[in-house]
Amino acid sequence: PFLLFFQTMETPKYELVIEAKDMGGLDVGLTGTATATILIDDKNDHPPEFTKKEFQATVKEGVTGVIVNLTVGDRDDPATGAWRAVYTIINGNPGQSFEIHTNPQTNEGMLSVVKPLDYEISAFHTLLIKVENEDPLIPDIAYGPSSTATVQITVEDVNEGPVFHPNPMTVTKQENIPIGSIVLTVNATDPDTLQHQTIRYSVYKDPAGWLEINPTNGTISTTAILDRESPYVQNNIYTALFLAIDSGNPPATGTGTLHITLEDVNDNVPSLYPTLAKVCDDAKDLRVVVLGASDKDLHPNTDPFKFELSKQSGPEKLWRITKLNNTHAQVILLQNLKKANYNIPVSVTDSGKPPLTNNTELKLQVCSCKKSKMDCSATDALHISMTLILLSLFSLFCKSLP
Repeated sequence: PFLLFFQTMETPKYELVIEAKDMGGLDVGLTGTATATILIDDKNDHPPEFTKKEFQATVKEGVTGVIVNLTVGDRDDPATGAWRAVYTIINGNPGQSFEIHTNPQTNEGMLSVVKPLDYEISAFHTLLIKVENEDPLIPDIAYGPSSTATVQITVEDVNEGPVFHPNPMTVTKQENIPIGSIVLTVNATDPDTLQHQTIRYSVYKDPAGWLEINPTNGTISTTAILDRESPYVQNNIYTALFLAIDSGNPPATGTGTLHITLEDVNDNVPSLYPTLAKVCDDAKDLRVVVLGASDKDLHPNTDPFKFELSKQSGPEKLWRITKLNNTHAQVILLQNLKKANYNIPVSVTDSGKPPLTNNTELKLQVCSCKKSKMDCSATDALHISMTLILLSLFSLFCKSLP
């Protein structure tokens, strides 16, 4: 019988030459030979062992990635489950800041930082790591002390930017507060508590140019009137960014976001549309136009709107306005007019407190209409109203009297 040890052989096979003789092995007998090739399957009878008991690693705070490769030796057949290593962190990783994976080519353990470390919390970490094989060891073979190792990790301090509390910051203000009003005093702290640095503040992004910040105490105040209706305001919220810069070398910067919710005030007059209407001089339907009004403000500073015409003096009234709903009214002629351009003074008032009024003019073109064609070229003089013209002439006549 032969007792073979795979680890002492250069190749995982063993060849035997076997000879057989007849005639009881006498020299006069015949002889035959054959070769027997024995292939040997490796068993996991050698545990992996670290090449040293302690490894060292250095990492900067706030950084992730591989920080050290752990090396092991194993006398089993390479590229088999009896040789491939499996690493486990068994102590020193309560926050799950570290992970370890096997390099399939070298069998090394790649220790990585997966959650950034904080120097101010802990400048040192000690990990206990064990290594095993993918395949179980054969009976009577066990993992020994050399299958565990420690890793000493030193965290290097890095100058970190100040942090705003809270971030984002929120505040609510009326849109018409006076220039120079205090909006908020920000609060930023430096994570580098052991360095005792100072912080200075500055404006980073202020799209409308409405704000300023005190560089030393962080007080934000207005430099212009806040306007909720500005295109820089989205969904009633104005957003600005500020910087906090420490005194490190080089200095580090933190960014804070401020959201200002602007409360509406009645600071916009309503607008009227359309401002031009056309009608035939012989029209049977004297409803000239439907007027609408809109307001950039919010309720209750918008509709219902009040529509009015300027008072028409004298016995001859040419038009009137009738409310249709909270936002629309209709202008109606009281009689057919001669071909000309007329300006109808209209006022529209919102429901704010106090209310705001917009006085505007509706340009009315009275046109001649023949065979479904409208001719609006003005042939007569501009008419505001016939009664106003008569009054003007009467006034001039009175002034000429002695």
